[in-house]
Amino acid sequence: MQHSFKHSGRLSWTVNHTERSMARLLVTGCQRAFSSSLTCDLSLSCRHGSTYGTCLQGPAGTPGREGNPGTNGIPGTPGIPGRDGLKGEKGECVNEIFEEPWRPNYKQCAWNSLNYGIDLGKVADCTFTKMRSDSALRVLFSGSLRLKCKNACCQRWYFTFNGAECTGPLPIESIIYLDQGSPELNSTINIHRTSSVEGLCEGVKAGLVDVAVWVGTCADYPRGDASTGWNSVSRIIIEELPK
Repeated sequence: MQHSFKHSGRLSWTVNHTERSMARLLVTGCQRAFSSSLTCDLSLSCRHGSTYGTCLQGPAGTPGREGNPGTNGIPGTPGIPGRDGLKGEKGECVNEIFEEPWRPNYKQCAWNSLNYGIDLGKVADCTFTKMRSDSALRVLFSGSLRLKCKNACCQRWYFTFNGAECTGPLPIESIIYLDQGSPELNSTINIHRTSSVEGLCEGVKAGLVDVAVWVGTCADYPRGDASTGWNSVSRIIIEELPK
């Protein structure tokens, strides 16, 4: 004969025995062994003096919230050094040249009332010390020039460097030309004007350089009556410039 008992709606007992007293004892033993707050059903069967118990699994609970991130782990040990790379190509040897900073180098020669009336030849000169061979020379002559003649004539004033005209790139010169007029009018023209002869010359070697101003004739024209530096200051200015 079987009797069923329930305890607080949670525990159930099934007894295969004819006496109710044994069922009471079993219920009391179960209450002592398990708390009344259990969420599972407990079933106990007694048959012919032997007992056994089984706890059934209840429904799954609500999932819990995510936990906090864990702390960083311990850094690992350094790895093994890599092997040497391939040998590079042989480099080129470069010799650096450190040049001194450029310093101004110039000179001026001046004359008061030069009054030089020659028609052919050197008018004035000025010695200059050139520091470098790869530099250029800037030259300037400033002074009064005059030419007169009864027939057409031409004169040129030009620079020389150590006796030779500039070839880097071309001569440095200025000319005055007078056309043919009436003999009476041309014989009275005598105008002196301050003029200049200026230019750059390359290719002059370093060292002492004799810079001179000359007067001469023009090609295919007769010379006239020339005058240089009348009643005024004449000057030669020389300056060395980097290329």
